[in-house]
Amino acid sequence: MTSYTIGQAARLLGVSPDTARRWADAGRVTTHRDEGGRRLVDGKDLAAFSVELAQGGHGQPDVPSSTSVRNAFPGIVTAVQLGDVAAQVEIQAGPHRLVSLLTREAVEELGLEVGMEATARVKSTNVHVDRV
Repeated sequence: MTSYTIGQAARLLGVSPDTARRWADAGRVTTHRDEGGRRLVDGKDLAAFSVELAQGGHGQPDVPSSTSVRNAFPGIVTAVQLGDVAAQVEIQAGPHRLVSLLTREAVEELGLEVGMEATARVKSTNVHVDRV
């Protein structure tokens, strides 16, 4: 299972590390400590929390609403649906939910799964996914 430090989680959520720490202290997102004492968030928990924020949960990141068409949206994979040939991958990047239709082979090659960090690259109406 992929885990993220508070700083990494903050970057994926589009907030400051202090905000992510406050949310963790308040119990809004579950954390655990590694051997070195760092606070970590499990990828699946972070994915669920990012969707909650985007759907109007309190503390939604303050992100500009307009961007150019050639943007990279770093985020977290929140859903992967595999078909026989095609696949659908959803990425939550701050308040933005991006959906990409890919081949099943591409998803398997990238090893994409819920809770994993990924970047959606948008150009016109195409959404490409890069595994981080």
